[in-house]
Amino acid sequence: MNTLLTRLGIPLEIQAFFNVAADLSFNYGDQVERYDAGFHIVPSTQNLWVAGTPSATHLIITYSVMEEMAFITFNRHRFPRLEQLAFIATGNKLHAEQANWIRESFTGRKVILVFGKDLVGHLTDIKLTAVIKNIPIRILYKDTEIHIYRHNCLKVFDQEQVSLHAFQEAFSIRPRFRTGKPVHSLTFLDQLKHDAER
Repeated sequence: MNTLLTRLGIPLEIQAFFNVAADLSFNYGDQVERYDAGFHIVPSTQNLWVAGTPSATHLIITYSVMEEMAFITFNRHRFPRLEQLAFIATGNKLHAEQANWIRESFTGRKVILVFGKDLVGHLTDIKLTAVIKNIPIRILYKDTEIHIYRHNCLKVFDQEQVSLHAFQEAFSIRPRFRTGKPVHSLTFLDQLKHDAER
């Protein structure tokens, strides 16, 4: 049990599943994610942090281990069996090699992408989905628009309307990946911290 995570409201079973260390550090192989009351350091690495079994039916991907624990804390009722879940943290910067490894290692899983509820988070959802599904795209920013090219087809999205759902609809992409977005905050971790302060 970690007292800081317990104060944040993360249940003991989730802490145990993520094999939480006393110093809240999570090793990505070449770099470490660290969390404490005053800071959260998320590495930029080409490696991944992975938890769960390769035979898991659901794969949850986000940028940090802390965000994964926050997500499952809020959504535990939707996933009664933790052993059916695998979690992957990509770090601060998504690399194509990471997505290629995920595609090769976790084929046929139900995928939930948990990135921020902002433009960067929505575009990360789209980029990761495209690489995992082996769909070549180009994304360009033009004034307040996002231009996404797939082969010779162009779809234009307003920044406020761009999302994974809109992208999948526009290009008729199936089967669809889902996203997890918090209702009241930018990230699930932000929501957890906000709720703990009340």
